[in-house]
Amino acid sequence: MSYELVERFPDVADYRRIRAAAGLKDRTVDAAKKGLQGTWFGVSVLLGEDTVGMGRIIGDGGCFFQIVDIAVLPEHQGKGLGKQIMAAVTTRLEERAPPSAFVSLLADGRAHELYRQFGFAETAPESIGMYRKF
Repeated sequence: MSYELVERFPDVADYRRIRAAAGLKDRTVDAAKKGLQGTWFGVSVLLGEDTVGMGRIIGDGGCFFQIVDIAVLPEHQGKGLGKQIMAAVTTRLEERAPPSAFVSLLADGRAHELYRQFGFAETAPESIGMYRKF
């Protein structure tokens, strides 16, 4: 059986399962339902019927886009699936985002090493990423 990258995003249960297994912060069922509706573009990596990886883009479709939820189940990491996911999302942005669009992402852990391969760079000192917890 081989991996297949498809243009769709997981359902709420798979989304929460993959995030948790990959070490990303869990989201409530309600938050996930609402948030997934805002997906501008999403991909899933399938192994047979099982979803083992995902990635998506959120944004306003014109000025601002953010790459989020890049995650692969630990037992499937190290096989180039993260690179396939990033290639798919960056290709979509290159094809459909306006030239003046601002594309951002947050890199957890060593993920910056993957993202650099796709042309992403740290914003400092030009700008500083900020957040607020609720």
